[in-house]
Amino acid sequence: MASDRIFGAVLIGLALAYIASAFQIQTSFLTDPVGSKTFPILIGAVLAICGLLMILKPDAEPEWPDLSGVGRLVFATIVLVGYSYALKPFGFLGPTFVAATILAYQITPRPLHALASGIGLSVGLFVIFRFALGLGLKPFPAGLFG
Repeated sequence: MASDRIFGAVLIGLALAYIASAFQIQTSFLTDPVGSKTFPILIGAVLAICGLLMILKPDAEPEWPDLSGVGRLVFATIVLVGYSYALKPFGFLGPTFVAATILAYQITPRPLHALASGIGLSVGLFVIFRFALGLGLKPFPAGLFG
């Protein structure tokens, strides 16, 4: 319960800072009727309300992961950061396969299932992003196939 209340207080602080920064937005004489400040102020107000609800009605105290669980989370974060840096130089398919395989193995340590997940996710996501959504993804490194 204490962790929810602390997080709620942090959310309210962030909301107030966000609202204060929204009031600093300069408006020109050609603005829409709502104005350019209104939307960020509404977002900040919703964030403050959510923080207040977390303070007033906290959940039961969560079970935090042990040290090995935190290590797995840190490792997954490192994999995802490395993935984001590897996308541009190595294309989409290779880094996505590697990251998906590592993370699937970390969830359930079965090598064949992790490899199948890596292949399926890399190819499936590429098809969806490239052809269904029209994103300009490169499947391989720029100089690999001419």
